[in-house]
Amino acid sequence: MAPARKPDLSVIIPSLNEEAALPLLLDDLLCQEGVEFEVLVSDGGSTDATCPLAKDLLVSCQMSHQILTGLPGRGRQLNRAVQEARGDWLLFLHADSRLPEKTAIAHGIHRLQDVHAAEGTCRVAAHFTLQFDVADGAEIDFDLFLSQAKAQLDEPGCTHGDQGFLLSRRFFEEVGPFREDLPVMEDTWLAESVRRIGRWELLSPAIRTSPRRFQSEGLQKRQILNALLVNFLFVGWDDFLQQAPDLYRQQADTGRLQLLPFWVEIKRQLRQLPIKKRFCLWYDTGRFVRSQAWQLVFRRAAWRLFLHEGVEGVVNDQGVHRFRRWFEPLTNHPVGALSTGLLVWCWFSLFHVRLLRDER
Repeated sequence: MAPARKPDLSVIIPSLNEEAALPLLLDDLLCQEGVEFEVLVSDGGSTDATCPLAKDLLVSCQMSHQILTGLPGRGRQLNRAVQEARGDWLLFLHADSRLPEKTAIAHGIHRLQDVHAAEGTCRVAAHFTLQFDVADGAEIDFDLFLSQAKAQLDEPGCTHGDQGFLLSRRFFEEVGPFREDLPVMEDTWLAESVRRIGRWELLSPAIRTSPRRFQSEGLQKRQILNALLVNFLFVGWDDFLQQAPDLYRQQADTGRLQLLPFWVEIKRQLRQLPIKKRFCLWYDTGRFVRSQAWQLVFRRAAWRLFLHEGVEGVVNDQGVHRFRRWFEPLTNHPVGALSTGLLVWCWFSLFHVRLLRDER
Protein backbone atom coordinates (compact mmCIF):
# COMPACT_ATOMS: atom_id res chain seq x y z
CA MET A 1 0.00 0.00 0.00
CA ALA A 2 1.91 3.03 -1.22
CA PRO A 3 1.04 6.66 -0.37
CA ALA A 4 0.48 9.14 -3.16
CA ARG A 5 3.50 11.21 -2.10
CA LYS A 6 6.63 10.42 -4.05
CA PRO A 7 9.46 9.13 -1.84
CA ASP A 8 12.87 10.81 -1.82
CA LEU A 9 14.66 7.48 -2.07
CA SER A 10 14.11 3.92 -3.25
CA VAL A 11 15.90 1.25 -1.24
CA ILE A 12 16.47 -1.81 -3.45
CA ILE A 13 17.31 -5.21 -1.95
CA PRO A 14 17.82 -8.36 -4.05
CA SER A 15 16.91 -11.54 -2.20
CA LEU A 16 17.07 -15.30 -2.56
CA ASN A 17 16.25 -17.42 0.50
CA GLU A 18 17.10 -14.66 2.99
CA GLU A 19 14.43 -15.33 5.63
CA ALA A 20 17.01 -15.15 8.45
CA ALA A 21 18.89 -12.01 7.38
CA LEU A 22 16.38 -9.81 5.57
CA PRO A 23 14.04 -9.06 8.53
CA LEU A 24 17.05 -7.72 10.48
CA LEU A 25 17.88 -5.28 7.70
CA LEU A 26 14.24 -4.23 7.35
CA ASP A 27 14.11 -3.53 11.10
CA ASP A 28 17.08 -1.20 10.68
CA LEU A 29 15.44 0.52 7.72
CA LEU A 30 12.21 1.06 9.64
CA CYS A 31 14.23 2.93 12.29
CA GLN A 32 15.83 5.34 9.80
CA GLU A 33 15.08 9.02 10.42
CA GLY A 34 15.14 12.19 8.36
CA VAL A 35 14.26 10.79 4.94
CA GLU A 36 11.15 9.44 3.26
CA PHE A 37 11.79 6.28 1.27
CA GLU A 38 10.21 3.17 -0.15
CA VAL A 39 11.56 -0.39 0.02
CA LEU A 40 11.67 -2.71 -2.98
CA VAL A 41 12.56 -6.34 -2.33
CA SER A 42 13.39 -8.00 -5.64
CA ASP A 43 13.24 -11.74 -5.11
CA GLY A 44 14.77 -14.32 -7.41
CA GLY A 45 12.52 -17.28 -6.52
CA SER A 46 12.99 -17.93 -2.81
CA THR A 47 11.74 -21.27 -1.53
CA ASP A 48 11.69 -20.15 2.10
CA ALA A 49 9.62 -17.47 3.86
CA THR A 50 11.65 -14.49 2.60
CA CYS A 51 8.79 -12.79 0.73
CA PRO A 52 5.92 -13.32 3.18
CA LEU A 53 8.10 -12.28 6.13
CA ALA A 54 9.19 -9.11 4.35
CA LYS A 55 5.65 -8.27 3.28
CA ASP A 56 4.16 -8.83 6.75
CA LEU A 57 6.80 -6.67 8.40
CA LEU A 58 6.53 -3.79 5.92
CA VAL A 59 2.72 -3.85 5.90
CA SER A 60 2.52 -3.87 9.70
CA CYS A 61 4.72 -0.76 9.84
CA GLN A 62 2.86 0.92 6.96
CA MET A 63 6.08 1.29 5.00
CA SER A 64 5.74 2.07 1.29
CA HIS A 65 7.02 -1.03 -0.44
CA GLN A 66 6.91 -3.51 -3.29
CA ILE A 67 7.77 -7.20 -3.26
CA LEU A 68 8.84 -8.11 -6.77
CA THR A 69 9.39 -11.67 -7.96
CA GLY A 70 10.94 -13.02 -11.11
CA LEU A 71 13.85 -14.91 -12.57
CA PRO A 72 17.01 -15.17 -10.43
CA GLY A 73 20.24 -13.34 -11.15
CA ARG A 74 21.25 -10.39 -9.03
CA GLY A 75 21.78 -8.02 -11.95
CA ARG A 76 18.37 -8.92 -13.37
CA GLN A 77 16.72 -8.55 -9.96
CA LEU A 78 18.27 -5.13 -9.36
CA ASN A 79 17.30 -3.81 -12.79
CA ARG A 80 13.76 -5.11 -12.32
CA ALA A 81 13.44 -3.09 -9.12
CA VAL A 82 14.91 0.08 -10.65
CA GLN A 83 12.17 0.01 -13.28
CA GLU A 84 9.53 0.07 -10.53
CA ALA A 85 11.30 2.50 -8.20
CA ARG A 86 9.82 5.97 -7.75
CA GLY A 87 12.58 7.79 -5.89
CA ASP A 88 15.07 10.26 -7.36
CA TRP A 89 17.75 8.56 -5.25
CA LEU A 90 18.60 4.85 -5.33
CA LEU A 91 20.20 2.83 -2.54
CA PHE A 92 21.24 -0.75 -3.32
CA LEU A 93 21.75 -2.99 -0.29
CA HIS A 94 22.56 -6.65 0.24
CA ALA A 95 19.96 -8.57 2.24
CA ASP A 96 22.48 -9.51 4.96
CA SER A 97 23.61 -5.91 5.56
CA ARG A 98 22.79 -3.87 8.66
CA LEU A 99 22.44 -0.10 9.09
CA PRO A 100 22.43 0.45 12.85
CA GLU A 101 22.81 4.26 12.75
CA LYS A 102 19.35 5.81 12.52
CA THR A 103 20.48 8.73 10.37
CA ALA A 104 22.78 6.77 8.04
CA ILE A 105 20.62 7.15 4.94
CA ALA A 106 19.70 10.80 5.60
CA HIS A 107 23.38 11.58 6.17
CA GLY A 108 24.29 9.89 2.89
CA ILE A 109 21.73 11.81 0.82
CA HIS A 110 22.59 15.15 2.41
CA ARG A 111 26.29 14.53 1.86
CA LEU A 112 25.79 13.69 -1.82
CA GLN A 113 23.49 16.66 -2.34
CA ASP A 114 26.18 18.96 -0.93
CA VAL A 115 28.87 17.35 -3.11
CA HIS A 116 26.71 17.58 -6.24
CA ALA A 117 25.99 21.25 -5.56
CA ALA A 118 29.64 22.08 -4.84
CA GLU A 119 31.02 20.23 -7.89
CA GLY A 120 28.18 21.05 -10.27
CA THR A 121 27.67 17.42 -11.32
CA CYS A 122 25.62 14.39 -10.36
CA ARG A 123 28.48 12.05 -11.29
CA VAL A 124 29.35 11.23 -7.70
CA ALA A 125 28.06 8.09 -5.98
CA ALA A 126 28.61 7.04 -2.38
CA HIS A 127 29.18 3.91 -0.35
CA PHE A 128 29.25 3.35 3.38
CA THR A 129 32.19 2.46 5.59
CA LEU A 130 32.27 -1.35 5.86
CA GLN A 131 32.43 -3.12 9.22
CA PHE A 132 32.23 -6.83 9.88
CA ASP A 133 29.69 -7.68 12.57
CA VAL A 134 31.61 -10.16 14.72
CA ALA A 135 29.97 -11.93 17.65
CA ASP A 136 29.90 -10.21 21.05
CA GLY A 137 33.23 -10.58 22.79
CA ALA A 138 34.99 -11.90 19.68
CA GLU A 139 37.97 -10.13 18.19
CA ILE A 140 38.23 -9.35 14.51
CA ASP A 141 41.20 -11.04 12.85
CA PHE A 142 43.70 -9.33 10.57
CA ASP A 143 42.25 -10.54 7.26
CA LEU A 144 38.85 -9.09 8.11
CA PHE A 145 40.47 -5.88 9.33
CA LEU A 146 42.39 -5.63 6.04
CA SER A 147 39.18 -6.12 4.04
CA GLN A 148 37.52 -3.32 6.01
CA ALA A 149 40.48 -1.02 5.43
CA LYS A 150 40.61 -1.69 1.68
CA ALA A 151 36.89 -0.96 1.41
CA GLN A 152 37.63 2.64 2.43
CA LEU A 153 40.03 3.18 -0.46
CA ASP A 154 39.10 4.81 -3.75
CA GLU A 155 40.92 2.14 -5.75
CA PRO A 156 39.80 -0.09 -8.63
CA GLY A 157 38.51 -3.42 -7.36
CA CYS A 158 37.92 -2.19 -3.79
CA THR A 159 34.29 -1.04 -4.10
CA HIS A 160 31.65 -3.78 -3.90
CA GLY A 161 27.94 -4.15 -3.26
CA ASP A 162 28.32 -5.13 0.39
CA GLN A 163 29.26 -1.48 1.07
CA GLY A 164 25.89 -0.23 -0.23
CA PHE A 165 25.60 1.88 -3.38
CA LEU A 166 23.88 5.28 -3.09
CA LEU A 167 23.48 7.42 -6.21
CA SER A 168 20.98 9.57 -8.02
CA ARG A 169 18.68 7.97 -10.56
CA ARG A 170 20.08 10.36 -13.16
CA PHE A 171 23.62 9.09 -12.60
CA PHE A 172 22.45 5.47 -12.57
CA GLU A 173 20.91 5.98 -15.99
CA GLU A 174 24.37 7.02 -17.22
CA VAL A 175 26.40 4.18 -15.66
CA GLY A 176 23.82 1.41 -15.55
CA PRO A 177 21.97 -0.78 -15.81
CA PHE A 178 23.57 -3.69 -13.99
CA ARG A 179 24.91 -6.30 -16.37
CA GLU A 180 22.48 -9.21 -16.50
CA ASP A 181 24.88 -11.44 -18.41
CA LEU A 182 27.22 -11.59 -15.41
CA PRO A 183 26.06 -14.04 -12.73
CA VAL A 184 28.72 -12.64 -10.38
CA MET A 185 30.61 -9.33 -10.00
CA GLU A 186 27.78 -7.27 -11.48
CA ASP A 187 28.14 -4.87 -8.54
CA THR A 188 31.90 -4.50 -9.06
CA TRP A 189 31.30 -3.83 -12.75
CA LEU A 190 28.90 -1.00 -11.90
CA ALA A 191 31.34 0.37 -9.32
CA GLU A 192 34.04 0.61 -11.98
CA SER A 193 31.60 2.21 -14.41
CA VAL A 194 31.02 4.90 -11.79
CA ARG A 195 34.78 5.31 -11.36
CA ARG A 196 35.37 5.68 -15.10
CA ILE A 197 33.07 8.67 -15.62
CA GLY A 198 32.68 10.00 -12.07
CA ARG A 199 33.90 9.17 -8.61
CA TRP A 200 33.00 7.57 -5.29
CA GLU A 201 32.42 9.34 -1.98
CA LEU A 202 33.01 7.46 1.27
CA LEU A 203 30.29 7.92 3.89
CA SER A 204 31.23 7.80 7.58
CA PRO A 205 28.19 5.83 8.83
CA ALA A 206 29.04 2.16 8.95
CA ILE A 207 27.25 -0.58 7.09
CA ARG A 208 27.69 -3.86 8.94
CA THR A 209 27.80 -7.33 7.46
CA SER A 210 28.33 -10.77 8.94
CA PRO A 211 31.66 -12.54 8.25
CA ARG A 212 30.21 -15.96 9.05
CA ARG A 213 30.17 -17.17 5.44
CA PHE A 214 33.78 -16.14 4.92
CA GLN A 215 34.86 -17.74 8.17
CA SER A 216 33.00 -21.00 7.52
CA GLU A 217 34.42 -21.27 4.01
CA GLY A 218 37.92 -20.18 4.97
CA LEU A 219 38.62 -16.47 4.61
CA GLN A 220 41.95 -16.79 2.79
CA LYS A 221 40.51 -19.21 0.23
CA ARG A 222 37.55 -16.91 -0.30
CA GLN A 223 39.90 -13.97 -0.80
CA ILE A 224 41.88 -15.94 -3.39
CA LEU A 225 38.68 -16.79 -5.28
CA ASN A 226 37.49 -13.18 -5.11
CA ALA A 227 40.86 -12.01 -6.44
CA LEU A 228 40.52 -14.38 -9.40
CA LEU A 229 37.00 -13.15 -10.13
CA VAL A 230 38.02 -9.50 -9.96
CA ASN A 231 40.96 -10.16 -12.24
CA PHE A 232 38.83 -11.94 -14.84
CA LEU A 233 36.27 -9.14 -14.67
CA PHE A 234 38.92 -6.51 -15.35
CA VAL A 235 40.55 -8.46 -18.21
CA GLY A 236 37.15 -9.24 -19.74
CA TRP A 237 37.20 -13.05 -19.50
CA ASP A 238 33.47 -13.52 -19.03
CA ASP A 239 33.51 -17.24 -19.92
CA PHE A 240 34.87 -18.21 -16.52
CA LEU A 241 32.61 -15.74 -14.69
CA GLN A 242 29.65 -17.53 -16.27
CA GLN A 243 30.73 -20.89 -14.80
CA ALA A 244 31.87 -19.76 -11.35
CA PRO A 245 28.41 -19.69 -9.68
CA ASP A 246 27.66 -23.29 -10.72
CA LEU A 247 30.99 -24.45 -9.29
CA TYR A 248 30.24 -22.57 -6.09
CA ARG A 249 26.73 -24.00 -5.72
CA GLN A 250 27.97 -27.56 -6.28
CA GLN A 251 29.93 -27.40 -3.03
CA ALA A 252 27.43 -25.36 -1.02
CA ASP A 253 27.02 -28.13 1.56
CA THR A 254 30.69 -29.03 1.97
CA GLY A 255 31.48 -26.29 4.49
CA ARG A 256 35.02 -25.27 3.62
CA LEU A 257 35.51 -23.74 0.20
CA GLN A 258 37.28 -26.03 -2.27
CA LEU A 259 39.38 -24.13 -4.80
CA LEU A 260 40.46 -27.12 -6.89
CA PRO A 261 37.24 -27.24 -8.98
CA PHE A 262 37.80 -23.61 -9.97
CA TRP A 263 41.40 -24.32 -10.97
CA VAL A 264 40.30 -27.31 -13.02
CA GLU A 265 37.67 -25.24 -14.83
CA ILE A 266 40.10 -22.39 -15.51
CA LYS A 267 42.64 -24.78 -17.01
CA ARG A 268 39.95 -26.52 -19.06
CA GLN A 269 38.77 -23.24 -20.54
CA LEU A 270 42.34 -22.09 -21.16
CA ARG A 271 43.08 -25.24 -23.15
CA GLN A 272 40.16 -24.42 -25.45
CA LEU A 273 41.54 -20.99 -26.30
CA PRO A 274 43.82 -20.40 -29.28
CA ILE A 275 47.42 -19.83 -28.24
CA LYS A 276 47.27 -16.14 -29.14
CA LYS A 277 44.17 -15.54 -26.99
CA ARG A 278 45.73 -17.52 -24.15
CA PHE A 279 48.84 -15.35 -24.32
CA CYS A 280 46.71 -12.18 -24.38
CA LEU A 281 44.78 -13.36 -21.31
CA TRP A 282 47.97 -13.86 -19.29
CA TYR A 283 49.38 -10.58 -20.59
CA ASP A 284 46.23 -8.68 -19.58
CA THR A 285 46.32 -10.44 -16.23
CA GLY A 286 49.89 -9.22 -15.83
CA ARG A 287 48.79 -5.65 -16.55
CA PHE A 288 46.03 -5.82 -13.95
CA VAL A 289 48.05 -7.58 -11.24
CA ARG A 290 50.93 -5.15 -11.78
CA SER A 291 48.50 -2.28 -11.16
CA GLN A 292 47.52 -3.93 -7.86
CA ALA A 293 51.07 -4.22 -6.46
CA TRP A 294 50.30 -1.32 -4.11
CA GLN A 295 48.28 -3.80 -2.03
CA LEU A 296 51.52 -5.34 -0.74
CA VAL A 297 52.56 -1.97 0.72
CA PHE A 298 49.08 -1.31 2.08
CA ARG A 299 48.95 -4.75 3.69
CA ARG A 300 52.22 -4.08 5.49
CA ALA A 301 50.94 -0.72 6.78
CA ALA A 302 47.69 -2.35 7.91
CA TRP A 303 49.58 -5.09 9.73
CA ARG A 304 51.70 -2.57 11.67
CA LEU A 305 48.59 -0.64 12.65
CA PHE A 306 46.75 -3.83 13.62
CA LEU A 307 49.61 -4.86 15.92
CA HIS A 308 50.06 -1.52 17.65
CA GLU A 309 46.64 0.16 17.66
CA GLY A 310 44.12 -2.59 16.97
CA VAL A 311 41.04 -2.42 14.77
CA GLU A 312 40.02 1.13 15.67
CA GLY A 313 42.84 2.82 13.76
CA VAL A 314 42.75 4.07 10.18
CA VAL A 315 45.46 2.80 7.86
CA ASN A 316 47.71 5.54 6.50
CA ASP A 317 48.01 5.12 2.75
CA GLN A 318 50.85 7.63 2.27
CA GLY A 319 53.24 4.72 1.80
CA VAL A 320 51.13 3.60 -1.17
CA HIS A 321 51.53 7.00 -2.85
CA ARG A 322 55.31 6.96 -2.29
CA PHE A 323 55.48 3.40 -3.63
CA ARG A 324 53.60 4.35 -6.79
CA ARG A 325 55.88 7.30 -7.52
CA TRP A 326 58.81 4.99 -8.23
CA PHE A 327 57.01 1.73 -9.08
CA GLU A 328 54.78 3.06 -11.87
CA PRO A 329 57.55 4.51 -14.10
CA LEU A 330 59.62 1.38 -13.50
CA THR A 331 56.96 -1.19 -14.44
CA ASN A 332 54.13 0.46 -16.38
CA HIS A 333 55.14 -0.82 -19.82
CA PRO A 334 54.76 -4.04 -21.88
CA VAL A 335 57.81 -5.71 -20.33
CA GLY A 336 56.41 -5.04 -16.85
CA ALA A 337 53.04 -6.53 -17.80
CA LEU A 338 54.64 -9.54 -19.47
CA SER A 339 56.93 -10.21 -16.50
CA THR A 340 54.04 -9.94 -14.05
CA GLY A 341 51.89 -12.22 -16.21
CA LEU A 342 54.66 -14.81 -16.17
CA LEU A 343 54.93 -14.60 -12.38
CA VAL A 344 51.16 -15.03 -12.04
CA TRP A 345 51.27 -18.05 -14.37
CA CYS A 346 54.00 -19.62 -12.22
CA TRP A 347 52.00 -18.98 -9.05
CA PHE A 348 48.85 -20.37 -10.65
CA SER A 349 50.64 -23.56 -11.72
CA LEU A 350 52.39 -24.12 -8.37
CA PHE A 351 49.19 -23.42 -6.44
CA HIS A 352 47.42 -26.02 -8.58
CA VAL A 353 49.95 -28.60 -7.44
CA ARG A 354 49.27 -27.63 -3.84
CA LEU A 355 45.52 -27.93 -4.32
CA LEU A 356 45.94 -31.38 -5.87
CA ARG A 357 47.81 -32.44 -2.75
CA ASP A 358 45.55 -30.79 -0.16
CA GLU A 359 42.01 -31.02 -1.54
CA ARG A 360 41.90 -34.42 -3.18
